[in-house]
Amino acid sequence: MINREIQHFIEQRLFKGKIIIIYGARQVGKTTLIKNIQQKYLEKSLYLNCDEPDIRNYLTNVTSTQLKSLIENKKLIFIDEAQRVKNIGITLKLFADEMKNVQVIATGSSSFELSNIINEPLTGRKHVFLLTPISMIELKNSIGLIETNRLLEERIIYGMYPEVITEKEDKKSLLKEITTSYLFKDILSFEGIRKPEIVEKLLMLLAAQIGNEVSYNELSNSLKIDKDTVSKYIDILEKAFIIFRLKPFSRNVRSELTKLRKIYFYDTGIRNALISNFQNLEFRNDKGALWENFIISERIKFNNIYQPDVKIYFWRTSQQQEIDFIEELDEKLSVFEFSYNSFQKKSFSRTFLNNYSPQNQMVVHKENFWEFIEKKYS
Repeated sequence: MINREIQHFIEQRLFKGKIIIIYGARQVGKTTLIKNIQQKYLEKSLYLNCDEPDIRNYLTNVTSTQLKSLIENKKLIFIDEAQRVKNIGITLKLFADEMKNVQVIATGSSSFELSNIINEPLTGRKHVFLLTPISMIELKNSIGLIETNRLLEERIIYGMYPEVITEKEDKKSLLKEITTSYLFKDILSFEGIRKPEIVEKLLMLLAAQIGNEVSYNELSNSLKIDKDTVSKYIDILEKAFIIFRLKPFSRNVRSELTKLRKIYFYDTGIRNALISNFQNLEFRNDKGALWENFIISERIKFNNIYQPDVKIYFWRTSQQQEIDFIEELDEKLSVFEFSYNSFQKKSFSRTFLNNYSPQNQMVVHKENFWEFIEKKYS
């Protein structure tokens, strides 16, 4: 079993008087994570699976007296897939206000659903964590540096979902199953999705454009829907933890582009499943873009746990000058370019360097990527 780095930080927050919320896409290991935590508190914990109809009934529109009867003398309550409970925010608020010696950990497969129904009731009463697919750091801690490096190309192609990593025979079919049966199921549960076939086409268009700037106008024209609908669907895809966006960095250079976005996938295996391309990197035209997506995703996983205040951007001007990836912390900038092979030379824009004087600059390739994804700012 691969231990999750975030578990330590969750356990540090236990019994501090606040509800713990764990978000993450389906199949990233939320249930496994909370059951690992439960192993340390078996005598005083209770696991509630909200996929079960009777459990949902127990937690819907209840009084504090009913909740106390349900949990009896337990001190650590796990509520799995909490977004399936109507008005779960009110129920969690009762736990926080009326049972202050009880710790509740609730998981949800979509920040869109769960945050909408808990944010107001739980203002000031919660700690929030995001569980992503497995990180390369977690894999390295489990199987060692040498074996993890040997598996680099396989992980770029098939991604980092826990079941995909452990699957020995048919990773392609498993990825297709995760994509169609779980991720699409989450997306299509949202009330704002009226045309599921449009969402599938949108995802395929986004999968084909990783590493490039994305124009909502162009997507609108390709899909024959209005730009506002494109924006809404992309927002839903992001809140379902399928994609994430990079905003353009812009301060004082007149020619900087400010309206476009870059869109990447949290997991490159999901991205490759969408376009049905599992070829080895040496045969791929999208190798550079795939490497860029993979390594940025790994960096985001690291920052999510260790450096949550880091802001991320890309930069481009109308003269086609660009920086692949920018991090900002305490108004200090670090800039990065990506190239899978170390022998491919890349340089940084003099315009950017002269105007912004970044603290760090680095070209990230397969020989030095560990330095990038594990870099901590002092």
